[in-house]
Amino acid sequence: MARWQPDAPERLAAAALDLFEEHGYENTTVVEIAERAGLTKSTFFRYFPDKREVLFGAGAVTGLLVEGIASAPSVADPLDAVADALDALGRTFFTADRREFSGRRQAVLNANTELREREALKRIDLTASMIEALNRRGVPSLTARVAAKLGTLVWEIAFDQWIDTSNSEDFGPLARQALAEVRAAAPCAKARIAS
Repeated sequence: MARWQPDAPERLAAAALDLFEEHGYENTTVVEIAERAGLTKSTFFRYFPDKREVLFGAGAVTGLLVEGIASAPSVADPLDAVADALDALGRTFFTADRREFSGRRQAVLNANTELREREALKRIDLTASMIEALNRRGVPSLTARVAAKLGTLVWEIAFDQWIDTSNSEDFGPLARQALAEVRAAAPCAKARIAS
């Protein structure tokens, strides 16, 4: 049995997803995941603290978003900086070869309360990381909070559309479209508040 492989985290995630679909999250053990991946239990724990984390990666999405916000043009407003980060995420992470896995993963998360709760916590962390990245760009705290929360909403809308099997559009354009919809809704909200 191969003890170390450069693609071990991906192999473990793929094995876990298969087993969660076949037997359910609750009925799958870390040992079974490691064995299915052709690895050991200790290798599993080298990459993930528990079986919940195997479907959430090691903060790759958050890291890419933070990096994308930091590298956005200096003249970009806060939402444009977030949009640039979402574009980068679409080019590097939410790629066509990950679409099927991501859709299957989301179905497993949706079927399990514990995993949905974990996903909600991860999104809170993602939003907090975007706020910090925007603050480092000099964006005032309240504006950074609003932009990051709207960015998370845009991410959720684009992701749901991207994993839809009837859709073939790339993640980046879907995120830009969702951002345009959010921006279009702002004047509507302002008009309702004023009346």
